[in-house]
Amino acid sequence: MKKILLSAFLISFAFSATLYAQDPTVSEMRDAAGRTVAKDPNDTVPQIWKKGGLFSINVNQGALSNWAAGGDKSSLSIASLLNLYAFYKKDRQIWDNTLDIAYGFVNTTSLGSRKADDRFDFLSRYGYQLGKGSWYASALFNFRTQLTGGYAYPDGDPKVLTSNFLSPAYILVSPGITYQPNNNFSVSLSPATGRWTIVNDDILSAAGAFGVDPGKKIKTEFGAFGSINYKANISESASYVGRLDLFSNYLHNPQNIDLYMTNMLLVKVTKLITVSLSVDMIYDDDVKTVDANSNPAGPKIQLKELMGIGLAYRFKN
Repeated sequence: MKKILLSAFLISFAFSATLYAQDPTVSEMRDAAGRTVAKDPNDTVPQIWKKGGLFSINVNQGALSNWAAGGDKSSLSIASLLNLYAFYKKDRQIWDNTLDIAYGFVNTTSLGSRKADDRFDFLSRYGYQLGKGSWYASALFNFRTQLTGGYAYPDGDPKVLTSNFLSPAYILVSPGITYQPNNNFSVSLSPATGRWTIVNDDILSAAGAFGVDPGKKIKTEFGAFGSINYKANISESASYVGRLDLFSNYLHNPQNIDLYMTNMLLVKVTKLITVSLSVDMIYDDDVKTVDANSNPAGPKIQLKELMGIGLAYRFKN
């Protein structure tokens, strides 16, 4: 019995000694596993290009049958938007590029098919940082037009063509300076900007539409230009993007400033479903609007508002 107890004591002592000898090793392994690795900023490669976009489509449909309150028998509206961006930043250089393509139409039993939205807008701006602040020597290029024909619908008369692809189209080249303290806000100013209005459609050109001389297809303007761009994440589910362009033509009525303004509010309901609200405003002193009977009505504020709910998909690198 004594031999058995002695053997058990020796085995326990040897096992405890072994654990004690391994304990520092175990501790070191635990410390290494829990230790955080500090990242050297010099090892991080900055992202030179940031690319991405948004695609959304809203669809609304309705139908009535023996509806006492009245209304169109059927209606269908579709609005789509594609927004692409590519932003470059390296050392003192920045180069921002955006492309907006929007198209929508409405079809009802009483009115037939009519266009509700049509926009093609490409903006590119290059900047070189002056010193270490937020000011940049910059050059801006903008091209705007629409994709299909637009019409006025006089009461009881056939529809009248009022616009078309490249009729009008606007090309703007603006060297100047830009103040951009962050990626969400910028102001560009130029005292020497060239703007060209193109009316490629022969019928609209002959009528002198959009300020071109009758029979001519291009009008050249020279003046001052300012642009404000702003975007913000209002909340985790809501975002806003806005732009305001102002242009004064030195060659004709410089006190009458042309205005182009876009606003887009997006509220994400689910991962794919989004509520959108867009409000666009245009004033061009050379663009004569028309009344309900297609008679010239002089320049006025042009306002467009679209609201819908549909699918939206964001993507980025």
